[in-house]
Amino acid sequence: MSFYALIMAGGGGTRLWPLSRQARPKQVLTLVGERTMFEHAVDRIAPVFQPEETFVVTSVDQVGELMLQAPELPRQNFVIEPLGRGTAPAIGLGAIQLQDDEAAVMAVLTADHFIGDVAQFRRALSAAAQVAERGHLVTLGISPSFPSTAYGYIKQGEKLDKVDGFPVFAAKRFTEKPSPETAFRMVESGLYSWNSGMFIWRVDRIMDEFMNQMPEFYDQLAQISAVRGTPAYEATLRRIWPDVIPQTIDYGVMEGAEDVVVIPVDIGWSDVGNWSSMWDILPTDDERNIVVGDHLGLGTQDSIVFGGKRLIATIGLEDMIVVDTEDALLVCHRDHEQRVRDAVHLLRKRGRQDIL
Repeated sequence: MSFYALIMAGGGGTRLWPLSRQARPKQVLTLVGERTMFEHAVDRIAPVFQPEETFVVTSVDQVGELMLQAPELPRQNFVIEPLGRGTAPAIGLGAIQLQDDEAAVMAVLTADHFIGDVAQFRRALSAAAQVAERGHLVTLGISPSFPSTAYGYIKQGEKLDKVDGFPVFAAKRFTEKPSPETAFRMVESGLYSWNSGMFIWRVDRIMDEFMNQMPEFYDQLAQISAVRGTPAYEATLRRIWPDVIPQTIDYGVMEGAEDVVVIPVDIGWSDVGNWSSMWDILPTDDERNIVVGDHLGLGTQDSIVFGGKRLIATIGLEDMIVVDTEDALLVCHRDHEQRVRDAVHLLRKRGRQDIL
């Protein structure tokens, strides 16, 4: 078995606006410590994968920044999408880079998630690779800590095995973001994991699934793969990729795939999907505030204050989010943070690309 990592590092920033932007999404931001989210993603898998075994799928406008942040990775291991087409095409484009290795097992990982227990994560990857080598499509499920409506869920079926201490279950069903009542019942049952978006499988197995479930896309991949490593590759990719139908790996493959298993893990995971997720990854002060930057707070509690070069003074705030950048200021109650994405969409409608 040969084991490779494919880090997905595309997408544009919406839910962490105005700090995160289209040209500077959260994976290139310094949110935890002195390293960017992408640098953390590369660092935590370094003991498992050599640089030549680590691939990154990203966009044209982000690849330069990512190369600077991970100079140890070979330049040819950065797989560039001409246009974003969702996670399924991104994974397929990464997979064809590994097709020459008949023993290839790939771990599909994320560039912008937080993982607190890195040692346990590495152990889980090694166990998952052993399971994937047998032909299973493996997903890492996150043991839910509360009935979240922000994540998809995976229902665990029959227990199939235990590998290096990690239980392996048949995956019975994928459920998209549920209602609060449904989420509560799922967590109470003890039969569900959050869908982390991290997968481990043999390259030949995922290519078979593309062929069976996304045949049009599989044919497009075959045309691109046929000229990989030749001068015709870039032109062929640019010609074909705009016609690829956008699709997620969950809808495109996982919900209809055969022989899917889930390994529940407790690794201190957060997708850093909104401003409130900062409470999962950053320390708080005596007033339960998360503060980054220069802040003077009077009677301010249970709030997030992200600043830049200037002082932010807050008085009498509770359960608020304040994010100050050079060209935009966000002030939002925590109960309405899901509307940050709505604000971004409205700004786009108004042609305010200058602050997106």
